[in-house]
Amino acid sequence: MEMQAARALLRALEAEGVEVIFGYPGGASLYIYDALYDSPIRHVLTRHEQGAIHAAEGYARATGKVGVVLATSGPGATNLVTGLCDAMMDSTPIVAITGQVVRSLIGRDAFQEADVTGITMPVTKHNYLVTNPDDLLRVVREAFYIASTGRPGPVLIDIPKDVTNAQIRWEYPPAIHLPGYRVPREASPDSVAAAAEAIKSARQPVLICGGGVVSSEDAARPFRALAERMDAPVVETLMGLGGFPMDHPLCLGLVGMHGTFAANRAVANSDLVIACGMRFDDRVTGMASRFAPKARIIHIDIDPAEMSKNLTSHIELVGDCGLVLAQLNEALGDWSQSLPEWRAQVHAWQEQVPLWGVRRGEEIPTDPAGVPKPQQVIQAVQAAFGPEAIVATDVGQHQMWAAHYCTRTEPRTWLSSSGLGTMGFGLPAAIGAAIGRRDRDVVLITGDGSFQMCIQELATVVQERVPVKIVLLNNGYLGMVRQWQEMFYKGRYKEVDLRRGMPDFVKLAEAYGIKGLRVRRLGELEQAVAEARAHDGAVLLEVVVEEEENVFPIVPPGGANTEALLHQAGK
Repeated sequence: MEMQAARALLRALEAEGVEVIFGYPGGASLYIYDALYDSPIRHVLTRHEQGAIHAAEGYARATGKVGVVLATSGPGATNLVTGLCDAMMDSTPIVAITGQVVRSLIGRDAFQEADVTGITMPVTKHNYLVTNPDDLLRVVREAFYIASTGRPGPVLIDIPKDVTNAQIRWEYPPAIHLPGYRVPREASPDSVAAAAEAIKSARQPVLICGGGVVSSEDAARPFRALAERMDAPVVETLMGLGGFPMDHPLCLGLVGMHGTFAANRAVANSDLVIACGMRFDDRVTGMASRFAPKARIIHIDIDPAEMSKNLTSHIELVGDCGLVLAQLNEALGDWSQSLPEWRAQVHAWQEQVPLWGVRRGEEIPTDPAGVPKPQQVIQAVQAAFGPEAIVATDVGQHQMWAAHYCTRTEPRTWLSSSGLGTMGFGLPAAIGAAIGRRDRDVVLITGDGSFQMCIQELATVVQERVPVKIVLLNNGYLGMVRQWQEMFYKGRYKEVDLRRGMPDFVKLAEAYGIKGLRVRRLGELEQAVAEARAHDGAVLLEVVVEEEENVFPIVPPGGANTEALLHQAGK
């Protein structure tokens, strides 16, 4: 049966189980949009292509499905680049479909022409320019397979307008064969056996829960089983939050530049590190030469390119985290151990430098004027919404406070731009998550700087009736940049003050038709958060917080994790 390629494309997306597309139309994609008119696939119209791809990321991260984004040629496609890079860094499965000028105009600087495959090659797992209409269905099949297997990532399909209008035979490939693409599954038995022996001999082991524990289909369960039978403390990367319950007695929280004192000390003093689904980036390791200097390192990851890339691994287990962890547990048999001395030492570090309010209900020092501290806001959100809610963040100080104070207990409940650190990620990601997970509350924690990067997506919130709760911490600054200028640039503040020209966020929310609330005093906070949660629809809750509160701990640039600054003098 022959049909228009655009209609075949939509039918192929249906065959891949696509239920939602995030996008923005334009001339080169109009045949696709015309086919969408008759498709059961839901299209979410964002207000900017960057918003569309971040929404697709949020959808993918919250559901485990492939996120799909659709844009037109030229600026439409190039507006996806930041999101593609973000998805590449954070291993998020995305299929991006872009329109292109007709084949006869490619390379002639036509209106809204850009070399999209050339531009995006460094920031995609793979990309395609479909010049033969008969290749389209095979390309779609391959794109979804590549995006969702192995280490997940973004794949782009660039389709000239005349290709989308061509007649092609509907014959969707039942299977694909990519000779150069190998998807690791289980690790080699010899490596597993070596890892099991190393585990049995360790007396001060630490497990690191990375993003691979979250993205693997069933890695959280065997990871927890391994930690408990080893009696080993667990630290988490920013991508790994929720892969291991943060309220578990073995969990020490975040590791690295803004990691807890106990987490960083445990790693520094360990004799064995089992790193699961993480890439030893600089924000985790600090000065690499002083990261776990006495430890043997077992690295579990599905991407062989990550092995010994940033840090030399002694035992490399290449494969899917869930399968490899199951292999390890099987190799250990009925073995288990208790490490009371090591646990006591770790507990002593926790007692020595506790995080305000974490696990022991300690009170955060209150500002004398009653201005809420950001940590108190996050605590109130956590108390009201619980660990079941999906929390999205933007990037900056609020992101780190949320990482510490939002206790995540299961995978796919934490959405944050980690590797690229993309301001503006939060709002569209929260939209995508809320559309994909109608069964969960979705809360966005953002700052006044990040929020204004994609603020126009408030229109999408209203249009799609997305009941996201937006908690905006307003300190009037680009907070993290200001903190660095204060601490490492002699307090020479430059271009970080946002107070002049700051919009009235409550009025702005109301202008879009969203309920707006504002809190200026700590005594108002609990009631306002409760009101926000109870409201049947979207809410923007602006909390005016202490202007110059800093994030601690923080490792100075170039320093080791054990050299973290732990508190703010005079506050």
